[in-house]
Amino acid sequence: MRNSIVLAAALAMGASMPLSAEVVEQGEAAFVTRDSATVAATPRQAWLALIKPGEWWNDSHTWSGDASNMTLVPSAGGCFCEKIPGSGDIPLDGSVEHMVVIQASPDRALRMRGALGPLQAVPAIGILTITLEEVEGGTKIGWEYNVGGVSGFPIETIAAAVDGVMTQQLHGLRDQLGPLETDEDSEADEGEDEVGKEDESED
Repeated sequence: MRNSIVLAAALAMGASMPLSAEVVEQGEAAFVTRDSATVAATPRQAWLALIKPGEWWNDSHTWSGDASNMTLVPSAGGCFCEKIPGSGDIPLDGSVEHMVVIQASPDRALRMRGALGPLQAVPAIGILTITLEEVEGGTKIGWEYNVGGVSGFPIETIAAAVDGVMTQQLHGLRDQLGPLETDEDSEADEGEDEVGKEDESED
C-alpha cells in the first residue's frame, strides 16, 4: 500500500514534465534513463553549479519542500544530503541521504550511488553518472541513471516516472547555467515550424 502511494506521488510530480529523456534499457527489475543538455558555460562553471544542487534542484522533489536545504560534498564518500528543519517549541532537524559520491573528477564527471525518491522505499540501488564535455560555445552535460533491484513497482511505470524526474533536474541545472542553442536545436525548431505551417494550410 505504501509503495502505491509513493509511486502515485512520483507519477503526479513527473507527469507534467516534458519527457525528452529516454529509458534506453529496461529489464524485469532494472532500467537505465539517459538525457543530455548543452549549456552556455565552461566545464568549470558547469561543475561549480553542479555541486550546488540547492540552487537548481526542484523543490517538489525534496523531502523538506525546499531545495536550498540540499548540499553535496564533491569528493569520494561525500554526501548528497538534505536537512529537514524541525518544528515546534524545541525543533530537532532531520536529514536525508539522497546519494553518496563514488567518483568526483572536477570539470569532467560526477558519479553517485543511491536510490532517489520513491526508490528509497525498496531495496533498489542506482548509479547516477553526470559528465561534462567541452563543446563549441559551452558544455554538454550527460545525465545517466542506472537503476537495479527494483521491486514493489511496475517496472514500466516507475521507469517512466523516474525518467521524467531526472529530466526535470537536468533542465533545472541547464536553466541555471543558461541553455546553448546548437545546430540540432535549430533544426528541431525549424521542423516544428514547418509542421505548424502544414497544419495551418490543412485547416
